[in-house]
Amino acid sequence: MCTSITHLNGAPLYGRNLDLEYGFGEQIVITPTHFPLSFRYAPPLAQHYAMIGMAAAEKSYPLYAEATNTHGLYLAGLYFPHSAQYAKDGADFEKNIPLAPYELIPYLLGSCKNIAEAKAVLADCVLVDIPFSPQMPCAPLHWHLADPTGALVIEQSADGLKIYDDTLGVLTNEPPYPFQTAYLTHFAHLSAMPPRHTFAPTLSPAHYGQGFGAIGLPGDASPASRFVRAAFLKAHSVCESEENALVAQFFHILEQVGMVRGSVLTEQGKCDITRYSCCISAKSGIYSYKTYDCPIPRGVRLSQERAKGEKLLFFPLQTDFSFPVS
Repeated sequence: MCTSITHLNGAPLYGRNLDLEYGFGEQIVITPTHFPLSFRYAPPLAQHYAMIGMAAAEKSYPLYAEATNTHGLYLAGLYFPHSAQYAKDGADFEKNIPLAPYELIPYLLGSCKNIAEAKAVLADCVLVDIPFSPQMPCAPLHWHLADPTGALVIEQSADGLKIYDDTLGVLTNEPPYPFQTAYLTHFAHLSAMPPRHTFAPTLSPAHYGQGFGAIGLPGDASPASRFVRAAFLKAHSVCESEENALVAQFFHILEQVGMVRGSVLTEQGKCDITRYSCCISAKSGIYSYKTYDCPIPRGVRLSQERAKGEKLLFFPLQTDFSFPVS
């Protein structure tokens, strides 16, 4: 389970919580412009836009969970277990560009500057049930796509590949995106302001604290509840316009939809936790992150020098939690 949000107070920030019961060797990976990207069916990209993101520890290919390229185009894959449906390998792809799900992030970010270009490419794409290796089954996913101008949701189900405008800048997991936005109408009465007394005006009971306007805001970890909570917090966000303040606010919102160890168990009894949270700035090119065991933000910059190389650059996560005590 995961939560992705884009754009905060008008700033081009993107990021997500990755919630999982196990690690996958995740580390920050920069794919420079001259690292050759090959695909099962699509033409290779010998030269492409550079990108930075969190990826599995695969030395030969960037298996990204989410990433952003040098033009500020963001793409994140989120678990979509019940609705995702890919085309079968070996079908007739004469009129389409077939891509394995793990290829979508490097292909779009490598070849597109913005969501307009990405939409044009997606119009000719079909996602095919091709795993990276026999040991790594095809993950059922949908995707959050964004650039400084807006955001989209990409879902391929039995009805084919669909693209939805995402004016909220929020995505979680199941059900499909149209349900999530319709579900918000159940909470249209919530507000950050104190509520008016309408229960019995003659009684006019006094509020005994702040926050009564948002009573009913879901607090559980289910995908639909996280969607509502993230959308509410993002819509009411107030912070300074300086990037450090925006990044700090971004992480505060992600904390409110995170999973605390022991509070969410899988059917196998394992703890689902927020393994990491990230915030990527399209303006500065900095990928900031926090891990479950180390809540202190760290960052890696997609600099011009790093973007021009030929080899993948790996940055292991800093997980030591130490702070000065006086």
